[in-house]
Amino acid sequence: MITPAAQHHLPPTGHKPTPEVRQNPFIQFSFFMLGSVLLIYTLHELDDILLPLLFAALFSLLLLPICRWLENHKVPRILAIIMCLLLLLAVFAGVIVAFGSQLTQFQSELPKLQDKLLEFFRDGQQWAQRKFGYQPMSVNDLKDATLKAVKKSGGTYLGTTLLTTTTVLSNLAQVLIYIFCLLLYRDHLRQFMFRFVAPDKRTAVLHTVDSIQTVVQAYISGLLKVIVIVSILNGIGLLVLGVKFAIFFAIFASVLAIIPYIGILIGATIPAIVTLVETGSPVQAALVVGVFVVVQFLEGNFITPMITGSQVSINPLAAILALILGNELWGTPGMILSIPLMAVIKVVLDANKTTEPWGFLLGDTADGDDSTKPESSQPGGLHRLWNRLLGRPDGQ
Repeated sequence: MITPAAQHHLPPTGHKPTPEVRQNPFIQFSFFMLGSVLLIYTLHELDDILLPLLFAALFSLLLLPICRWLENHKVPRILAIIMCLLLLLAVFAGVIVAFGSQLTQFQSELPKLQDKLLEFFRDGQQWAQRKFGYQPMSVNDLKDATLKAVKKSGGTYLGTTLLTTTTVLSNLAQVLIYIFCLLLYRDHLRQFMFRFVAPDKRTAVLHTVDSIQTVVQAYISGLLKVIVIVSILNGIGLLVLGVKFAIFFAIFASVLAIIPYIGILIGATIPAIVTLVETGSPVQAALVVGVFVVVQFLEGNFITPMITGSQVSINPLAAILALILGNELWGTPGMILSIPLMAVIKVVLDANKTTEPWGFLLGDTADGDDSTKPESSQPGGLHRLWNRLLGRPDGQ
């Protein structure tokens, strides 16, 4: 028997449940595309604000462990931040001085390289004339055409250079100010984020934020370590071969090595051409390419897995697409930011079960568990050799 109080809560006779409203998939897709277009347009238009802020966020993550270490040793936060900024400026100044000196020497040798390159050009035209009856182009005509093009665009290059220098100095000041503010108000920003989260979920959110911060720090710092190690290995190989400007080419190629496949191709081609022009020996140029190939093999199979581990890895297709999109969106700064930002996006996607498949899509296929190949309990020959060199058992 139903009591009067229960009858009061029952729906009236003839009441029908509200039907579930389902949106048309085409409408959902249209709203998604419209939102994506607006987002890309906004990111492109606000590049003067967003680029310094993003660079500051990445550098803040790198400097945060140092800042915390100083604070744990009784250094006031403001003084610790200032010391971190001075350290960052000192590192950049050292890199610019070392790289700039090599670049200056390389620039002083350009006339000699140009003369030898013209000799190769003349010999190549003579060979093409003998083989195919090709009418050779005069070297003087080539020089005149080059000089006319330089004079025509010289004013544009000068104006662009001055504008770029002014923009870099302005952005550098903004980045330093943003880094100072992000490190100083990091606790306040975390509390601001918790304002949007229910109290019973703050522990889980805090754990997720700490995990993201740890993984991103490990990835960015590991990437810098890989660049340094690859630079040293490239430099040793090029110095042994007696390549001119070995340090310059070693650093240049190691920075480009973060671009899968394309980076090593560009980084090895330029020093190989310079070596071929200097020595006239194809064998010597091939040995230069061999140095980069061997170092790239070591970097991909041993150095990067040992340093960055399996915390986050971006597959080559996602990395190349990120570089292209970054270049289209923000130019060269976008290409520099594309790989770290892709790593951040992957970590954020992996932290949520709903978006975890998208994080898996961006990751390396070696991290997946859908391989059709049977798993072997024994490591490969190269891994066994590496373990023996490190004094580890073969099973590890």
